[in-house]
Amino acid sequence: MASMGGSMGGGAQQQQMSAQEQQQIRMIQSAMESCPVKVAMAGAAGLAMGAAFGLFMSSFEFSGPSMDPKLLEQSTKVQMKAVLKDMKNRSVSMGKNFAVVGAIYSGSECCIESYRAKNDLTNSVAAGCFTGGVLAARAGPQAALLGCGGFAAFSAAIDYYMRG
Repeated sequence: MASMGGSMGGGAQQQQMSAQEQQQIRMIQSAMESCPVKVAMAGAAGLAMGAAFGLFMSSFEFSGPSMDPKLLEQSTKVQMKAVLKDMKNRSVSMGKNFAVVGAIYSGSECCIESYRAKNDLTNSVAAGCFTGGVLAARAGPQAALLGCGGFAAFSAAIDYYMRG
C-alpha cells in the first residue's frame, strides 16, 4: 500500500498539520478504502450514471412511450405527460440496474483484493467473472458461464487500458 502522507497534497502540507489532523486524515482514508464504503460509492455512482444514461437513451425513442394510437389523438399536454413518465421510468430502471452492477462488481473486487493482498489485473478479471455469473445465474448455468466470460473480458480490457 502506498504511503498515506503523499496522497493529501505533499509532505510540506503534512508537516504543517497537527498530529490530531494527521490522525483524522488517516481515519478518513482508511474508511474510504473499506469495502462497504466502496460498495456504497459504486452503487451511488451507478445509480446516477444509469439514471442519466436512461434519460439520454429515452430521449431517442421516436415511437413514443407506448405506441398507443389513442395517445396520438390526445392533446399535446397529455402526450408530454406520457413521454415524461416514460423517461422517468426508464431512468429509474437503468439507474437501479447500473447501481446493482456497480455494487456487485465493486464489492467482489474489494473482497478479492483484500483476500489476495494484491492490486492487479487478476482482481478485476475475477470480479468481472463473479459479477457476470451472478447477474446471469437466473437464466441457467450456460448463461452464467457466458456472463462470467463476457464480464471478465470486459473488465480485463478496461483495467488493462486504465493501468496504461
